[in-house]
Order: sequence, then C-alpha cells, then structure tokens
Amino acid sequence: MSSIDTWVSDFAAREQSLTGAGVPWLAAMRKRALDRFAEEGWPTTRLEDWHHTSLALLEQQSFAAAQPASVKETVARSRQTEDSHCMVFVDGRYVPELSDIKALPAGAELLSLSQALADAPDLVEVLFGDEQRGSATEALNTAFVSDGAFIRLGRGVSIEQPVHLLFISASAGAASFPRNLIQAEAGSHAIIVEHYVGQGSGASLTNAVTRLKLAADANVTHLKLQQEDPQAFHLGVIDAEQDKGSVYNSHSMSFGARLARHDIATRFNGDHCETLLNGLYYVDGRRHVDHHTVIDHARPFGVSREFFRGVLDDNARGVFGGRILVAPGADKTDAVQRSDSLLLSRMAKADARPELEIYADDVKCAHGATVGQINADSLFYLRSRGLDEAHARHVLTYAFAAEAVHRIEPEFLRQRVVAAIQSLVPGGAALGDFS
Repeated sequence: MSSIDTWVSDFAAREQSLTGAGVPWLAAMRKRALDRFAEEGWPTTRLEDWHHTSLALLEQQSFAAAQPASVKETVARSRQTEDSHCMVFVDGRYVPELSDIKALPAGAELLSLSQALADAPDLVEVLFGDEQRGSATEALNTAFVSDGAFIRLGRGVSIEQPVHLLFISASAGAASFPRNLIQAEAGSHAIIVEHYVGQGSGASLTNAVTRLKLAADANVTHLKLQQEDPQAFHLGVIDAEQDKGSVYNSHSMSFGARLARHDIATRFNGDHCETLLNGLYYVDGRRHVDHHTVIDHARPFGVSREFFRGVLDDNARGVFGGRILVAPGADKTDAVQRSDSLLLSRMAKADARPELEIYADDVKCAHGATVGQINADSLFYLRSRGLDEAHARHVLTYAFAAEAVHRIEPEFLRQRVVAAIQSLVPGGAALGDFS
C-alpha cells in the first residue's frame, strides 16, 4: 500500500472522531481536501517551489496514533514567561489542565479550535480557508486538522501579556495537524508565540497551518519557534492578510527537525501596510530546512522588510525562496529582501532564490543573497586580539546569528531565542549574551 493510500484509509477510520466532525461545512471540506491530496500526492522536486526539497524520506515513514505521555516537565521548561497566556497542545490536542489562560480584556477571545467549532462554527468558517489553498500538504492538514488556537481581538483591544501556543510532540511516530486562526480587528494589538517542541518523539510529523487576518491599523507580532526532535518532520504554513495601515512582524526561528519546511505569505489588501519577515535557522548533521516566502504588495504605499539568515554545519542543507510581488497600481512600494547563509563545513549547502516581480513604476525595491564561509580577515582580526582559532570562529558564528535576533521585540522574546541559539551554535554557551 502506498503512502497516499495509507492516509486515505486512515481518514476513513478516523473521520467521525476528528475535531468538528458534526459541522457540515467542515466535513464536506475535509473530503474535498482528502480527494485533492489523493490526486496530487506529496509535492515532488518536479514542482518549482519544491525543487530543492524532497519529501521522499517522509513518504517512507508510517505514523501511529498518539499514546498518552507525561509532559509536565516539558511545559515548565518551555514556558515563555509566567505572565503569558499559555495554551498547551499535546500531539495536536488541546490540554486545558496544563494550560494557563489568565483574565482577558473585554473583546478578546482565546479558545481552542475544537471549542470554537462547537460555539461559533460560522465564525470559524470565515477564517478557516479552503482545500484549494497552498500545496497538497496543506490539503492534508485540512483533512485531518485536530485542534489549534482560535484567537479573536475585538476593535481596539490590546492583550498586554503574550499569548504562548505550546505544541508538544510527545508520542514516538505520531502525526499532528494543528490549525491556528487569528483575527485582529481594527486597532488591536497582540504578541503571539507559536512554539513547537519535541519530547523524544523521534520521526513524528507536525503539519501545521496558521492563518491571520489583520484589520485596519491592527498590530501583531508573531514568533514561530521550532525546536522539535532531530528526527521529526515539520511542515508549516503561515498565511496572513493585512488591511489598511496594519503591521505584521513575523519571526521564524527553525532549530529542530530532520526536515522542516516553512511557507510564509502575507498580502496587503489596503494602503500603508507594513510587514517584517525575519528568519533564522541552524541545521547540522544531515538535516534540511526550507523557507519559502511571498509578500504580495497588492496596494500602494506598502513597506516590507525581509531578512533570513542560516547557519549550516556538517552535511546539512538550507533553502530560501522569497518572492516579492508588486501589483499594478501599488505605487510607492518600499520593499527590501535579503538572504544570507553561513557554511561551517565544506559539505554544507545553501540554495537561495530571491525574486522581485514588479508591475508598478514608482517603487523602491531591492533584493540580494549571499552564501559563504567565515571571513578570513575577521578571523585574523580576532586571533590577533588573543583568541584561539576555535573561539574566534565561535564568536563570528554567533555574531552572524545574533544579527537576526536583534530584530526581535520585545526583550523577553529575544532572550528566549538567544538561549536557543546558545545551546546549538558551536561554543555558544561560553559566549555570554550578545543580544
């Protein structure tokens, strides 16, 4: 039986137990999504957007039902701050007894997707998307979606404490399909941390989709921190839509998983939108990470900044594909895109394809990419100041990564990422706080 046939038969067995099984529009959409996945199958390297990323190893895996596991220590270790609103999901399912949602301001809702489907399925439908969006992997998420967060910020509402969505892969060989829906109405503000960690889960699969809708003048900072097991597979989608004057700051930090794919897109549906797509990844061994981004400047006076950095060691591979689209009439667009990769070994490999597609005249756009090793002159300078070669290399490697960290606000988020980098980058633990 092929991998695709296995998923089809698994869906038939699990259909009635899936979240929202009794909601007519969702049940119909699940079947259409599964039909699409069965027809298209896993994306292959023949597709332009997947040319450098093969899912052949993932196709060979089999995934079993999740088994109960204790995750209390993982929750305690992974909490962002004690003041945060924390929602804990274990193998894709919300666990209220491990979560900690504090008092919310009037007009703010923070629910599990399963609860939102029970309370307000029509509102969920508006934000959910459909089975034709994205690749076939996203269609598979639609078919099997298990749970996730439903966040709604009313007009002018600000949530002072950060919202921490903690997803724990706790069962060896399990597959989870979270979907997070975030609606920020006019003038609202929030900081949202989407955090994926492993707990000895081995070759597990996380197929996650996050959709955001920002109304006029809404401001959302969104940090995705991926720290799953070194043998895990992570397929992630972030899809944002922005109305006039909204600000969306996205930070994608990818430090775990055997294979990680991140698709990040935002569309400017109004004038004067702003976005920052900031990314950093570290891969070693034979691990592979792929970031594909799209910024759609559909309206004038938009400002976008996109910076991705990667540190690669051993036989690892990193891929960046970024596309900035400036639509007809999107005058006064100001867009900058840059990708930089640091290779720590001769066998590491990085592929970068920055793209600008411009259909308007009065714009300011720039893009570029670099792939290289540690600068010999910088290394010589540090050694001339008394550092041995190993320590000098560690300082330069950490400084390269820290440039991406400097863009993260507020401070407590930045410190969280600093700790993650120090535990990974060679010699990082001895370098202190460079943030």
